Amino acid sequence: MERKEQLYEGKAKKVYATDDPQLIIVEYTDGAAAFHGRKKGTIAGKGSINNRVSNDLMRLLEKQGIPTHLVEQLSDRETVIRKAQMIPLKVIVRNVVAGSLSTRIGMPEGTRLKSPVLEYNYKDDALGDPMINRFHALALDLCAPEELATIERYAFRANDILRTRLQQLDIDLIDFKLEFGRLADGTIVLADEISPDTCRFWDTETGERLDMDRFRRDMGGAEDAYQEVLHRLLEE
Repeated sequence: MERKEQLYEGKAKKVYATDDPQLIIVEYTDGAAAFHGRKKGTIAGKGSINNRVSNDLMRLLEKQGIPTHLVEQLSDRETVIRKAQMIPLKVIVRNVVAGSLSTRIGMPEGTRLKSPVLEYNYKDDALGDPMINRFHALALDLCAPEELATIERYAFRANDILRTRLQQLDIDLIDFKLEFGRLADGTIVLADEISPDTCRFWDTETGERLDMDRFRRDMGGAEDAYQEVLHRLLEE
């Protein structure tokens, strides 16, 4: 697989064309950003960890019937993925009150929800990715009704699969963000990544944060937290 010109550079990834128009290469970097890019920095080793953690969890979901964009991992930081037209929605699944939900509903972080909650944010940096509901998504023609139904089904199924796997590692999946895209044939696939950048991981016994909140909230120890997730997941 030949890496060609750079197509895009985001907060934590670089994207490159390949000799196959349907495939691209993603390179994960150590860049860290929070609060819609208002806070920026680096977390040493994050790119390698996120690449490997995300690929492992994507493979797990693939085996359980959730299609993803993953093709193959090239190196610690590089992965080949299918080119997809991204649907401009952040799909957030919450199992425990944390972050913005705590502020919005006035309940303390750590409060367990009686059932998982699914939220949507409209992906628009200029607007700060505002929260919307499924009726907005359909009215704005962000996706078709059947696509949204598929996304919701995959999101809740992914939650069940990931929670079960992470519980085995003494990690509590508090909440997480997913993104989806369309392949050339219209197939909806899970895209982006599943990592400590996009999930809240808490140690089951101690409640220690093992995710981006350590950077976001100036808690320190982000490098060790990310490394701990990799260690438990891949036994390295």
